Amino acid sequence: MDGKTGMEAGIKADQELEKIERQIAQLEQVAGDNDEAQKQIRELHCRIDGLRRQVNANLDAWQRTEVARHPQRPYFLDYVQLLFTDFSEIHGDRAFGDDAAMICGMARFHGEEVLVVGTQKGRDTKQKVYRNFGMPNPEGYRKALRAMRIAEKFGRPIFTFIDTPGAYPGLGAEERGQGEAIAHNLRDMSRLKVPILVTVTGEGGSGGALAIAVGNRVFMLENSIYSVISPEGCASIMWRDATKRDAAAKAMHMTAPDLLGFGIIDAIVSEPKGGAHTDHAQMAANLDAVLTANLAELRKLSTEQLVEGRYEKFRKMACFFREE
Repeated sequence: MDGKTGMEAGIKADQELEKIERQIAQLEQVAGDNDEAQKQIRELHCRIDGLRRQVNANLDAWQRTEVARHPQRPYFLDYVQLLFTDFSEIHGDRAFGDDAAMICGMARFHGEEVLVVGTQKGRDTKQKVYRNFGMPNPEGYRKALRAMRIAEKFGRPIFTFIDTPGAYPGLGAEERGQGEAIAHNLRDMSRLKVPILVTVTGEGGSGGALAIAVGNRVFMLENSIYSVISPEGCASIMWRDATKRDAAAKAMHMTAPDLLGFGIIDAIVSEPKGGAHTDHAQMAANLDAVLTANLAELRKLSTEQLVEGRYEKFRKMACFFREE
């Protein structure tokens, strides 16, 4: 299925889903204890499940990008609420200020004290501006590293959650050392003596994502993306035409299945039918199972094994050999 055909099929399925959901809402208002009405509602729910499976099965790279950017997709603070308890936020980098696009804090994961770090987008205009559209400034990365060093001091595992188009490219960010801040994170995260578990929940954009992604385990949600540049940016450079974004997305191999095949990530976390935005609680439950199992595995490793394994993991990336 080509990009255009797949997109048309996706739009058609979305329209049918909306139509069925309206029918269900109308029936539920008048159904009461009527057996026939309840039967129709069950049949309609089955049709919705089938359509959602169909949509997921036929998504191309660009369509997955659109799902990864869905405005109702769970964001970092949603996962904090659903997966962790006793969250206590850490503010400021102790050098310039606080960055609302990067959130850090101590919490408990199934009773164990951990550090959680993540980029946060906003849902309405006010929140989007406040969170800088999920694009951290240098102080955000320095805050994250400061919090990680505290976690290392007290032997607490680190969970990072990535959903960002990239680091903020503004003049002020460059003046305050954006590149240096990211480089320090890459260097120092590779040396931390505690388990680090990384999850790409939506967009994983460029060095802005990688700066909190140097982990012992790296996961991607089923419909997330992880790449050095956005499809629009790539198309603008390669073809001088941002509308070729679907071709760029395909060529970049930035979806979870592609990156699992390349060895960039360790596992794909399945999403509810229709995408993570359809059921936040189920998405969190799916992720919880993966994080719990992998943290238990990492807990069995020594400090030296954690550091050396993380180093080797990233050293092996992008090593490809062509058979003659």
